[in-house]
Amino acid sequence: MSKVPLTLTGAEKLRAELHRLKTIERPSVIAAIAEARSHGDLSENAEYDAAKERQGFVEGRIQEVEGKLSNAQIIDPKLLDAGGRCVFGATVDLEDQDSGDAVTYQIVGEDEADIKGGKISVNSPIARALIGKFAGDMAQVMAPGGLREYEVLDVRYE
Repeated sequence: MSKVPLTLTGAEKLRAELHRLKTIERPSVIAAIAEARSHGDLSENAEYDAAKERQGFVEGRIQEVEGKLSNAQIIDPKLLDAGGRCVFGATVDLEDQDSGDAVTYQIVGEDEADIKGGKISVNSPIARALIGKFAGDMAQVMAPGGLREYEVLDVRYE
C-alpha cells in the first residue's frame, strides 16, 4: 500500500485517539460485556448485544487508526524547504478575485481536512490548483458554483 501524507499534528491526533481507544474505550466495553453477561440469558439481552456491537466498532476503529499510522508519511511543515512553493503541509493565504475575501488554508491529508478549521485535503480541487504555486500566482479552481480565481498572497510553513 502506498504511503499517505499526514502532518505531524494529524499524526499526533491519531496517536491520541488510538491511546484513548485502547486505554479507555476497550476496557469500558469489556466491563459492559461482563456486566451484561451477569444478567443471565444472552439470547434476549439487549445490553449484551449493544456492548458487543460497541466492541466491534471500537476494535474496528483501532485497526483503522493503526493502519493509517502504519501507512502514513508524516510531514512536519516547519521542516519543509519548498522555496515559497505551495506544497503539502503549507499554509496559504488567498484572495478571492471575485469577492475580494481573504482566506487562509493549510493543505493537509484526507483524514485531517476540516474546512471550518482552515484545513483542506490535499485531494480537494482547491489544493490541487494551489500545489506548485508561489506568492503572487493566480490559481483557477473549478468549484460547484463555477470557475473561481484566487491570488496566492503568502505561503508559510508552520
